[in-house]
Amino acid sequence: MNKAITINSSDNLAVALTNLAKGEIICVNDTNITLQEDIKAKHKFSINDLAVGDEMFMYGLVVGTASKAINSGEAITVNNTEHKATEYNPNKTNEFHWTAPNVERFKDKTFMGYHRADGQVGTANNWLVLPLVFCENRNVLTLKKAFEKVLGKKKTNPYENLVQDMAAGYQSGVSFEGLSLAKAEDLDQKQVFDQINIKFITHEGGCGGTREDSDSLCRLLAGYLKNPNVAGATVLSLGCQNAQISILQEAIKSLDPNLDKPVLIFDQQTIGNETVMLEKAIKETFKGLVEANKIERKPAPLSKLTIGLECGGSDGFSGISANPALGRVADLITALGGKAILSEFPELCGVEQELMSRTGNPKHAEKFITIMRDYAQAAINAGSGFDMNPSPGNIKDGLITDAMKSAGASKKGGSSPINDVLDYTEYVKHDGLSLLCTPGNDVESTTGLVGSGANVVLFTTGLGTPTGNPVAPVLKVSSNTDLAKKMSDIIDINAGVVIDGTQTLDELGESMLEHIIKVASGEIECKADQLNQEDFIPWKRGVSL
Repeated sequence: MNKAITINSSDNLAVALTNLAKGEIICVNDTNITLQEDIKAKHKFSINDLAVGDEMFMYGLVVGTASKAINSGEAITVNNTEHKATEYNPNKTNEFHWTAPNVERFKDKTFMGYHRADGQVGTANNWLVLPLVFCENRNVLTLKKAFEKVLGKKKTNPYENLVQDMAAGYQSGVSFEGLSLAKAEDLDQKQVFDQINIKFITHEGGCGGTREDSDSLCRLLAGYLKNPNVAGATVLSLGCQNAQISILQEAIKSLDPNLDKPVLIFDQQTIGNETVMLEKAIKETFKGLVEANKIERKPAPLSKLTIGLECGGSDGFSGISANPALGRVADLITALGGKAILSEFPELCGVEQELMSRTGNPKHAEKFITIMRDYAQAAINAGSGFDMNPSPGNIKDGLITDAMKSAGASKKGGSSPINDVLDYTEYVKHDGLSLLCTPGNDVESTTGLVGSGANVVLFTTGLGTPTGNPVAPVLKVSSNTDLAKKMSDIIDINAGVVIDGTQTLDELGESMLEHIIKVASGEIECKADQLNQEDFIPWKRGVSL
C-alpha cells in the first residue's frame, strides 16, 4: 500500500494515506521526500520547496498559496497556507470529450418502484403532512402523535422504553443499573398500511421573513409534492401568513399543471375551530392513505432513478475515495438514461472552468457563472466569503482551504456532460447530470435536492453526519474504513476500501449501484431511515456556506 499519493501529475501537494513520522523517507512519483515533521493521515505535505506566494496544486487545480516559505516534506496547515482558487474565463471553454462507462451489467436491470401518472417512479410511497407556516407546527405534531400511535411506526423508540423501565425501577425501589436499550428489531409495531408511509414535516418558515423566502418555501413544497416518492399530502395553513395557499397552488400549477395527486389543504382561520379542522384533516387524510395504499411496487428501468449527490462532514480522504465513487455512480446513471444532480455551489469554487466546458450549452454555462458570482458576492457583502467555507472538522481532517475542499467535492459529479443548470427549487427536467444551486449546509442542500426531484440521495462523509430526509432515502458513504466501523449505525457503504486498496473506484461504483437498486426496490432500508432521521430545513436565500 502506498503511504502517500498525488492525485494529478501536476500536483505539488501529496496526501498522506496513513500517519507518517518525522524523518521518514516517502517515495512520491519516484521521488524520495524526507518528512520534516509528523504528518497525520488525510493531511497534505509539500513535495517541493515553496516560496511565499507560490501556488499549491491538487487535482491539477490551484488550491492555495504559501503564506510562508515551506520546505519539501513540511505539512500544509492553516498557518502556512492562504486560500486561492483556479481562475476561470467565462468566454473560454476547454475542449471536452466523454467516454461513457460500460453499462452492459446494468442495461437490463430494473428496480421495484411506485409508478406515478406523470411517468416518474418513486423509490418510496409517502403521504406528507406539512404546514405552510410554522404556526401550524403544533397541529402537525398533534396529528403525528395520533396517527403514529394508531397506525404504528416503523420502529418504536428504544430510548423511551429504557426511560420507562428505569422509572419503573426507581418507583419500585429496584436497581436499574443493569438495564440497556432493547433491540429495535424486537420493538417493531404492526402497521395498518403496508404500501404507504405517513411522514410529518415541520419547519420555521412561511412568515416573518422576506416574501422571497416564503415564495421560495412554496416552490420547495411544490417540488416535494411532485417528487415521485410522494403519493399525496395534507397541508395545514393558518391563513394570514406570507406563504398563502394561493402561492402554493400557483407554484404547483407552474411546476405541473396536471399534477395527479391528492393535496388536501386545511385553513385554520377559514374553518375557525381548531378541533373541527383537525377532525376534518384526520378523516380526509385517512381516506387518502387508504387509496395510496393500493399502489404497489412494479418493475421500472434504472433510467427512472434520479440520484442526488451530496457531502457533509468531509475529510482529507473524501475527494479521493467517497466523492469520486459517487462520480462513478453518476456516470453509470447518466449512461443508463437516468438523472443525477450535483448540488452545493459554494463547493464548486475553483472548478468553474471545467464545469463550464462540460455544459455544451452556452446558456447553461452563463447561468452557472451568474449564479456563482451572485452567491460569492452575497457572501462578501455579508462579511464572509467562500474562503470561510471549511468547517473546523474539515480543517482538522486535512481540508485547509475552500478550493481544496471544492476540488474534491466536485468529483461527486463524475465526468459526464452537464445537461442543465438549476437554481434553487427548480425541478430537474433533463436526463443526465444537472447542477443545482444549493448552499453548502448539509441539510439545507439535501432538502433542496429532494425538492428538485431526487428519489435517492447519496451522501458522502469523512467524519460522520447522521442526516436523512422524510421523502427520499439518504445513503451515507464513508470516505474511510475507520469511520465505517466506528459509526456503523449511520454508514451504509464504505468507500474506504479504495484507500485500503481492496477495491478500485470503478468496482466500488458498480457495487454501490447494486446497493442503490436494492434500496430503491425496498429490499434494504438505509441507515437514516432505520434511525427515523428525517431532516427538513428550507434554505432562506441568505448566505449559508
